[in-house]
Amino acid sequence: MIRWIALLAVMFVPVAQAEQAEKFGNLEVHYNAMLSTDLLPEVAKNYKIDRSPTRGIVTISVLRKNAMGATQPIAAGLSAYLVNPSNQLGHIAMREIREGSAIYYLGEFRVVPPTTLRFTVTVEIAGEPRREVHFSQKFYK
Repeated sequence: MIRWIALLAVMFVPVAQAEQAEKFGNLEVHYNAMLSTDLLPEVAKNYKIDRSPTRGIVTISVLRKNAMGATQPIAAGLSAYLVNPSNQLGHIAMREIREGSAIYYLGEFRVVPPTTLRFTVTVEIAGEPRREVHFSQKFYK
Protein backbone atom coordinates (compact mmCIF):
# COMPACT_ATOMS: atom_id res chain seq x y z
CA MET A 1 0.00 0.00 0.00
CA ILE A 2 2.89 2.35 0.76
CA ARG A 3 4.26 1.88 -2.76
CA TRP A 4 0.82 2.73 -4.23
CA ILE A 5 0.69 5.89 -2.14
CA ALA A 6 4.20 6.79 -3.26
CA LEU A 7 3.27 6.24 -6.91
CA LEU A 8 0.13 8.33 -6.51
CA ALA A 9 2.12 11.09 -4.83
CA VAL A 10 4.49 11.18 -7.79
CA MET A 11 1.62 11.09 -10.26
CA PHE A 12 0.05 14.16 -8.70
CA VAL A 13 3.24 16.22 -8.49
CA PRO A 14 2.54 19.29 -10.60
CA VAL A 15 4.65 18.58 -13.66
CA ALA A 16 3.51 18.93 -17.25
CA GLN A 17 1.07 16.01 -16.88
CA ALA A 18 -1.96 15.50 -14.68
CA GLU A 19 -4.09 12.45 -14.05
CA GLN A 20 -7.19 12.28 -16.18
CA ALA A 21 -10.32 10.14 -16.06
CA GLU A 22 -13.16 9.14 -18.31
CA LYS A 23 -16.54 7.99 -16.98
CA PHE A 24 -18.73 5.28 -18.50
CA GLY A 25 -21.87 5.03 -16.37
CA ASN A 26 -20.78 3.52 -13.05
CA LEU A 27 -17.21 2.93 -14.32
CA GLU A 28 -14.27 5.34 -14.21
CA VAL A 29 -11.03 4.79 -16.08
CA HIS A 30 -8.17 6.89 -14.69
CA TYR A 31 -5.08 7.28 -16.86
CA ASN A 32 -1.79 9.10 -16.85
CA ALA A 33 1.36 9.10 -18.99
CA MET A 34 4.72 10.60 -18.06
CA LEU A 35 8.45 10.21 -18.49
CA SER A 36 9.94 7.62 -16.18
CA THR A 37 12.40 10.29 -14.98
CA ASP A 38 9.43 11.98 -13.28
CA LEU A 39 9.36 9.08 -10.81
CA LEU A 40 11.40 9.25 -7.66
CA PRO A 41 14.32 6.77 -7.87
CA GLU A 42 13.00 4.63 -4.99
CA VAL A 43 9.53 4.42 -6.56
CA ALA A 44 11.00 3.39 -9.93
CA LYS A 45 13.14 0.76 -8.20
CA ASN A 46 10.15 -0.65 -6.26
CA TYR A 47 8.18 -1.06 -9.49
CA LYS A 48 11.19 -2.24 -11.54
CA ILE A 49 10.87 0.71 -13.91
CA ASP A 50 13.94 2.01 -15.75
CA ARG A 51 14.34 5.76 -15.24
CA SER A 52 15.42 7.25 -18.54
CA PRO A 53 14.64 10.40 -20.53
CA THR A 54 13.59 8.08 -23.39
CA ARG A 55 11.27 5.85 -21.34
CA GLY A 56 7.66 6.67 -20.59
CA ILE A 57 5.12 5.02 -18.34
CA VAL A 58 1.37 4.87 -18.58
CA THR A 59 -0.76 4.11 -15.51
CA ILE A 60 -4.37 2.96 -15.66
CA SER A 61 -6.87 2.22 -12.92
CA VAL A 62 -10.49 1.15 -13.29
CA LEU A 63 -13.03 1.99 -10.62
CA ARG A 64 -16.67 0.98 -10.25
CA LYS A 65 -19.25 2.82 -8.17
CA ASN A 66 -20.95 0.58 -5.63
CA ALA A 67 -24.58 0.88 -4.44
CA MET A 68 -23.52 3.55 -1.93
CA GLY A 69 -21.89 5.66 -4.66
CA ALA A 70 -18.32 5.02 -3.49
CA THR A 71 -15.77 3.89 -6.08
CA GLN A 72 -13.81 0.67 -5.71
CA PRO A 73 -10.95 -0.61 -7.86
CA ILE A 74 -11.76 -3.55 -10.11
CA ALA A 75 -9.69 -5.85 -12.28
CA ALA A 76 -9.87 -5.39 -16.04
CA GLY A 77 -8.37 -6.72 -19.21
CA LEU A 78 -6.39 -3.93 -20.86
CA SER A 79 -4.84 -3.41 -24.26
CA ALA A 80 -2.78 -0.26 -24.74
CA TYR A 81 -1.30 1.26 -27.89
CA LEU A 82 0.42 4.47 -28.83
CA VAL A 83 0.83 6.33 -32.08
CA ASN A 84 3.78 8.65 -32.65
CA PRO A 85 3.80 11.77 -34.89
CA SER A 86 4.93 9.58 -37.84
CA ASN A 87 1.76 7.47 -37.37
CA GLN A 88 3.76 4.45 -36.21
CA LEU A 89 1.76 2.18 -33.93
CA GLY A 90 3.33 0.69 -30.81
CA HIS A 91 1.89 -1.86 -28.38
CA ILE A 92 2.35 -1.21 -24.66
CA ALA A 93 2.55 -4.32 -22.49
CA MET A 94 0.56 -3.66 -19.32
CA ARG A 95 1.15 -5.35 -15.99
CA GLU A 96 -1.31 -5.57 -13.14
CA ILE A 97 -0.27 -4.39 -9.69
CA ARG A 98 -2.28 -5.36 -6.60
CA GLU A 99 -1.51 -3.82 -3.25
CA GLY A 100 -4.10 -4.24 -0.55
CA SER A 101 -7.41 -3.20 -2.09
CA ALA A 102 -5.70 -1.20 -4.85
CA ILE A 103 -5.59 -2.56 -8.41
CA TYR A 104 -3.81 -0.64 -11.15
CA TYR A 105 -1.86 -1.23 -14.33
CA LEU A 106 1.55 0.00 -15.49
CA GLY A 107 3.09 -0.05 -18.93
CA GLU A 108 6.41 1.22 -20.28
CA PHE A 109 7.19 2.58 -23.73
CA ARG A 110 9.96 4.32 -25.67
CA VAL A 111 9.65 8.05 -26.26
CA VAL A 112 12.01 10.68 -27.70
CA PRO A 113 11.00 14.12 -26.37
CA PRO A 114 9.93 16.63 -27.37
CA THR A 115 6.95 14.87 -28.94
CA THR A 116 3.27 14.22 -28.54
CA LEU A 117 2.00 10.65 -28.42
CA ARG A 118 -1.59 9.50 -28.86
CA PHE A 119 -2.78 6.62 -26.68
CA THR A 120 -5.65 4.17 -27.03
CA VAL A 121 -6.55 1.94 -24.10
CA THR A 122 -9.19 -0.76 -24.47
CA VAL A 123 -10.82 -1.81 -21.20
CA GLU A 124 -12.65 -5.12 -20.89
CA ILE A 125 -14.60 -6.08 -17.79
CA ALA A 126 -16.77 -9.19 -17.46
CA GLY A 127 -20.44 -8.32 -17.98
CA GLU A 128 -19.67 -4.84 -19.37
CA PRO A 129 -19.32 -3.59 -22.94
CA ARG A 130 -15.78 -2.99 -24.15
CA ARG A 131 -14.68 0.62 -23.56
CA GLU A 132 -11.98 2.67 -25.24
CA VAL A 133 -10.14 5.65 -23.84
CA HIS A 134 -8.21 7.95 -26.17
CA PHE A 135 -5.81 10.63 -24.99
CA SER A 136 -2.71 12.51 -26.09
CA GLN A 137 0.30 13.46 -24.02
CA LYS A 138 3.07 15.92 -24.81
CA PHE A 139 6.50 14.92 -23.54
CA TYR A 140 9.17 17.54 -22.88
CA LYS A 141 12.95 17.24 -22.58
